[in-house]
Amino acid sequence: MEEENKKQITKSGRKPKIDPAVHRYSFNLNDEDNAKFLALFDQSEMKVIAHFITACIFQKTVKTVKIDMDAVEYHTGLTKFFGQFRGIATNYNQIVKLLNANFSDKKASAYLYKLEKKTIELVQVTKEVIRLTQEFEEKYLKKE
Repeated sequence: MEEENKKQITKSGRKPKIDPAVHRYSFNLNDEDNAKFLALFDQSEMKVIAHFITACIFQKTVKTVKIDMDAVEYHTGLTKFFGQFRGIATNYNQIVKLLNANFSDKKASAYLYKLEKKTIELVQVTKEVIRLTQEFEEKYLKKE
């Protein structure tokens, strides 16, 4: 009968840890130090403050992420610029088709010549953007 009772009794709950953390420490920070501490914790992208503190104490590598807002804004601007280029390419194709369909050869050639001049200007601006982008990447985004 005792054997049947032993089979029915099951332990529930969490399994005990092999090496539980039972030693606790406390320290106090003033407002300024607390703000610095929280800023470092946020940069580390760790989820638990206790893990962050132990990593700092035992000099484990603490990952900090610094977001350069100038680079983010620059990237956003380039993305918008790329979208505008795609729009220009679409409009360019439509204009050439309309010129060839609706105007005489002489008039279409005159308008295409003007369009060609503006396209050359656009190419020069594009080359300048590419040069500035490469300069920006070399100066600010190079990985160390």
